[in-house]
This record gives sequence, structure tokens and C-alpha cells, in this order.
Amino acid sequence: MFLKESGQMYLETIYILNKSGALVRSVDIAEHMNYSKPSVSRAVSILKKNGYIIVDKDGYISFTEKGLKAAKNIYERHIVLTKILTALGVDEKTAAEDACRIEHVISDKTFDCMKKHLEQYG
Repeated sequence: MFLKESGQMYLETIYILNKSGALVRSVDIAEHMNYSKPSVSRAVSILKKNGYIIVDKDGYISFTEKGLKAAKNIYERHIVLTKILTALGVDEKTAAEDACRIEHVISDKTFDCMKKHLEQYG
């Protein structure tokens, strides 16, 4: 993935907000992430410029095919890593926080092995 960690976090947030069935705008992202509106506006602009999202005339954000694929990948990493950490005995809150940090740096190869292990033994 060419996205930096911050871009991945924004895509994951948009994906999570979309999963709840809501139409997503920059203000929703700012509230969810507790970031300033100018910071979110800048990030949204970068994601749009790089072809991950589309912003309509009313400010609603939707994914491009490329963006949806990246967001699903990031979200899957978060879910799988959280499950593995909780299976090891880490409390849910800590597991989710640690998964959020790990998901951005773990190699595809290691993640795939962890996912297979979880599917086989989890």
C-alpha cells in the first residue's frame, strides 16, 4: 500500500462510518477521530487527489474501487489482529488500541500467516 498510516486511518474511519449506514462527510470524520476540521479537510483532499475517494457537490464522501479495497484491507487487519490479541488474553480495549498500531506496519506475509492461524485455530 502506498498510503501512509494517517491516510490508512482516514480510510478505515470512513469505512467504519459507512458500515453504520450513514452518509459520510468531513465533519463526521472529524467528530469520530476527534481531529480538527482543517486537518480532515486536508486529508480528504489528499485521498481524493490520489483516487481513493470521491466527494460529491454536497460534501458526501464515497469510495472509489481502489479506496474501498484499501479500506477493507485495513479494517480486516484491525479486526483479525484484535481477535488474535484478545485470544492471547489481552483485554478488548488494549487489544483494539494495539491492533490499530500494528495494522499499519505488519507485512502482508506475516498478516496472512496470522490470519490463516486464526482461521485454523481461532
